[in-house]
Amino acid sequence: MTSLYLPTATGSLERYELAPAVEWARPTAPLTARHAYAAAHVIPEVTADNTPGAPAVLDWDTTLAYRRELWSYGLGVADAMDTAQRGMGLDWPATQELIRRSGAEAAAVVGSNADATRGKTVRDLLACGAGTDQLDLANLPSGRAGLNAVVEAYREQIKVVSDAGAKVILMASRALAAVAQSPADYQYMYGILLAEADEPVILHWLGTMFDPALNGYWGNNDVSAATEIFLELIRAQPEKVDGVKVSLLDASHETALRAALPGSVRLYTGDDFNYPELIHGDGTHYSDALLGIFAAIYPAASAALQAYDDGEAHRGREILDSTRELGKHIFSSPTFYYKTGVAFLSWVNAHQPGFQMVGGLHSGRSALHLAETFRLADKAGLLADPDVAAHRFEWLLASYGVGA
Repeated sequence: MTSLYLPTATGSLERYELAPAVEWARPTAPLTARHAYAAAHVIPEVTADNTPGAPAVLDWDTTLAYRRELWSYGLGVADAMDTAQRGMGLDWPATQELIRRSGAEAAAVVGSNADATRGKTVRDLLACGAGTDQLDLANLPSGRAGLNAVVEAYREQIKVVSDAGAKVILMASRALAAVAQSPADYQYMYGILLAEADEPVILHWLGTMFDPALNGYWGNNDVSAATEIFLELIRAQPEKVDGVKVSLLDASHETALRAALPGSVRLYTGDDFNYPELIHGDGTHYSDALLGIFAAIYPAASAALQAYDDGEAHRGREILDSTRELGKHIFSSPTFYYKTGVAFLSWVNAHQPGFQMVGGLHSGRSALHLAETFRLADKAGLLADPDVAAHRFEWLLASYGVGA
């Protein structure tokens, strides 16, 4: 049995024995019981200047291979979002290239007629974030001129996503949060974009635990009041809204919002703490998924959704529950650094050559935090090859001086 020494909170080392690898089956038909997108991360060139503020230089082969891996398990991919370090190292030029390349890769997968994606469209396989991060916030005009600048920035990015064949996710905008003065400003801006949409879009509500710059989004600091503004916007043009992606880490809020949405509008949970019960549902409603944690737990997530497809809801819930503690740990405060855990698991599972991230974000978690991530991933059966995973993590711990 494979073992290694891991650091503990007391400053000591403990010998940890890894469980045998779990064989997670890929689906033999498209998943249908729930719509699910895994929000994928990006992988930089290991020899690039992956330091804070440096331009993003991606390893395209491994970045796209990770997306093919997710598709092979029947999951859609949500790309060019915060998991991919939008506004946190991934600049707009690199984001445009990511969207284009991911769109072409999704089209190739659709054309291959693979078991897990047979009959799917590019929009089913790929949804991409459109935002406003090409704007210079320091020089953003105020008032209606500022709002119009935000509209134009969204239009530019929406065109890139649409041209790639992907579903548009209207990401929450730091620029809009900076320039908007009232709920009416949000209604004005989103109303224009929804009216112009050729296909239904996903609206993204990202909480301040993920991005403090979005404080007061929708024009009110009170979540209940902001929710009513959000619902008013959706109810005005429900045919233009495929769904909403809510990342507030508040299960009771999501449950109430889900029940209040128009019947045609999906709720894609973004709650990386409470996703098992939200996806399972309450007997009347359930949440679909657009989750960063799914990029880390995708074999188990796929198995759970396969169980729902097979009418084994109890089994599906059990599998999701088995990954909950890992999700809570990866997304623990400061939540901003959750992407480090996703990349770490990608690396120990040999899906990327080095434990590096754009902008140096791989340094965002401690050796102790990563050790607990490793333990919890092992307990959830998410270390594909325990020998490889242990060997890689031992390298990293030695570089930190652990055990020296």
